[in-house]
Amino acid sequence: MNPWGCSSVKYAAPLGPSVTFGSLGEFLAALEAKGDLVHIRTPVSRDLEIAELTQRAVRADGPALYFDQVPGTDIPVVTNLLGSPRRIALAFGAESIEETADRIARLVRLRPPAGVLGAVRDLAGTLEMLGTLRSLAPKRVSRAPCQEVVDDRVDLDRLPILRCWPGDGGRTVTFPVVITRDPDTGEAHTGIYRLQQYGPDTLGFHAQLHRVGRRNYERWAARGERMPVAVALGIDPATIFAGLAPVPEGVSNFVFAGFLRSAPLELVRATSVDLDVPAQAEIVLEGYVDPTERHIEGPFGDHTGYYSLPEEFPVFHVERITHRERPVYLGTVTGRPPTEDSVLGKAVERVFLPVVRLVLPEIVDMNLPEEGLFINVGIVSIRKSYPDHPRKVMHALWGLGQLMFVRYLIVVDADVNVHDLSEVLYRVGLQADPDRDLELVHGPVDQLSISNPEPNRGAKIGIDATKKGRDDGFPRPWPEEIRSDPAARAAIDRLIAADATLARWFAPRPP
Repeated sequence: MNPWGCSSVKYAAPLGPSVTFGSLGEFLAALEAKGDLVHIRTPVSRDLEIAELTQRAVRADGPALYFDQVPGTDIPVVTNLLGSPRRIALAFGAESIEETADRIARLVRLRPPAGVLGAVRDLAGTLEMLGTLRSLAPKRVSRAPCQEVVDDRVDLDRLPILRCWPGDGGRTVTFPVVITRDPDTGEAHTGIYRLQQYGPDTLGFHAQLHRVGRRNYERWAARGERMPVAVALGIDPATIFAGLAPVPEGVSNFVFAGFLRSAPLELVRATSVDLDVPAQAEIVLEGYVDPTERHIEGPFGDHTGYYSLPEEFPVFHVERITHRERPVYLGTVTGRPPTEDSVLGKAVERVFLPVVRLVLPEIVDMNLPEEGLFINVGIVSIRKSYPDHPRKVMHALWGLGQLMFVRYLIVVDADVNVHDLSEVLYRVGLQADPDRDLELVHGPVDQLSISNPEPNRGAKIGIDATKKGRDDGFPRPWPEEIRSDPAARAAIDRLIAADATLARWFAPRPP
């Protein structure tokens, strides 16, 4: 047992790590043991002050923050939980985020063996993995920590809901896992949508136009019925990640959370709505959204570095709150990167690269740079095989889930490091001809984009920065790239290694 009142969770699965975390408390205990969590015992206000310290912690690649005393509430606050790649990797029981990407790659490569001879071993491995996936389906329980206290006297002011920026329209729940259900199929979905507080029992339901939660809302509205909603606050990090990840439609977020955890997610039926909620959550809000009611939401300091404009959104009525006896409130702060959500966005990019490669195997690597706010700028390297191959890749990516929002999409050759923005800019400036290598298209853009005159619609551009040849209709020979002589490099490396003065100034280059 540890100070958080829970024990470490250990699992073993062929597709996953041996140690993961079943609750927020277990993860906090692990962070504290590693010295990656700091307690702030001096009172800090939930209005602006917690956000200010959180932003400083993210920019310094600092620890998770635990605010023991928040005036006006007896519930402590945790922020910057996943604001560092090292903590995201730990959350997945891995040494690095790439390890989790490798697990995804193994999963998406599952297929029946092609031949008979020599296929027995492959088939055994495939069946083992499929059996593991079946074992990761959610596990339903009848009693749960998140329902230790059931409160029908709803007062959201008792929760330490944060106000992050001076111009925000109000305090906002920034890290909720919002659970909705498709009324036609019964399929549950989780998403992370901000919830601005309107009053003691109402919140804004900021499910944007292109999100599954918004689609579910519209299907309930078409029936003229209220949509049941549950919101889990403070759950294990793998389930949080599953809530914000672009999980393909038809794949349950709860199953994907089990895959990341390498253990089934425990679910319990909510006490007042027909939805399952994570049993190990700290706090759960239960209620409904009425299709006939809308309210102005915003402004809100968003990931763009600007305030999103006030706009009408549905209203979430909270009818009941359940929670642990001693809950912890989990929050985050959005704004111009670096922020926790930009760090998580980069993790999503790395983890889901194998899924993109499954659709487009010619892709070598991808970079959605933090400077591009994750969805505005994308860079991919490809194994170019035929004329206009980069254009094919551009249009395929724009048709792939949330990648439809990328406003500037750059395609480079396979040997270009897409994470070296200096190298990418060099290739764009040198190898892309504005007259023939730009692909301008129009289509959906992110609801929070500010540069398009009309909301949700705008232009996107692709840049072909690959080398060109006669097959591309390029009329003259492509010049040979300058490269230093290997023998000369080796000789100078030996000279530097033998001379202490030179060695202090120059590191030997690899051959």
